[in-house]
Amino acid sequence: MHDAPCFLDGEYLRVSQAKVSVLDRGFIFGDGVYEVVPVYGRRLFRFDEHMARLTRSLAKLRIPNPAARDEWLARCRTLVQSEPAADQVVYLQVTRGVAPREHVMPEGLVPTVFMMTNPMRPPSAEQRHQGVACITARDFRWERGDIKSTSLLGNVMARQMSADHGAVETIMFRDGLLTEAAASNVWVVHEGALLGPPKSELVLEGIRVELLRELCEDCGIAYNLRPITEADVRAADEVLLSSATKEVLPVTSIDGQPVGHGALRGKPGPVYARLHEAYQRAKLTMSI
Repeated sequence: MHDAPCFLDGEYLRVSQAKVSVLDRGFIFGDGVYEVVPVYGRRLFRFDEHMARLTRSLAKLRIPNPAARDEWLARCRTLVQSEPAADQVVYLQVTRGVAPREHVMPEGLVPTVFMMTNPMRPPSAEQRHQGVACITARDFRWERGDIKSTSLLGNVMARQMSADHGAVETIMFRDGLLTEAAASNVWVVHEGALLGPPKSELVLEGIRVELLRELCEDCGIAYNLRPITEADVRAADEVLLSSATKEVLPVTSIDGQPVGHGALRGKPGPVYARLHEAYQRAKLTMSI
């Protein structure tokens, strides 16, 4: 990890060499945003969608975007070429910059830009074949989940809860409605349709939200974003996770109880199988 290639404020170096001021607002306040871009065969997957979300997050925090699209692309490609693994994840982070500690957002700062790449660590073949376990919890995080903020303590605490129980994720509910998991979007399958929570300030608009809509359209699977109750999740035919590294992953146990019904109870279902296959095809056509 310390030898991972990275980029910091105009310079390519190694993580062990990178240094940031202790007065950087990202360090003091978590005042910044980030993106994680998957790379398959050294090609960036859904790059423009990630850049669009980065732009939205920066605008919501009043941080100027420090680079144009082609500059981000060139930096990503340079890092990708310096990592031996063909499949990677590129992490990029922009903070407001360095300033004396004060809660008010200073104007005129130079944003701090940090990027690094690491080998992809996808789910195992066993996890895809057998599915994964999740637990549930009240969503105790802040109410601006639509911003992909580096302030992730709530997510860290939620993910640790699942780790403590030997589970892969913590599925969260706010006022009885599904929001998301600690580091994933959550989906349910009901009567063959894929359902996800509606877009709101409480939920991060995952890149796979639009991607899965496109894949459902290609596969002839009904798709809808609507409020989903905790009861809906527990009664679902299938439950899926999606993220940059998980792609789409079946959940077969929630709070120790199997997901699904009949012969497929506690097993990955047919909608997952079709979407996983479609996702693999998309990786070949949606990368640059």
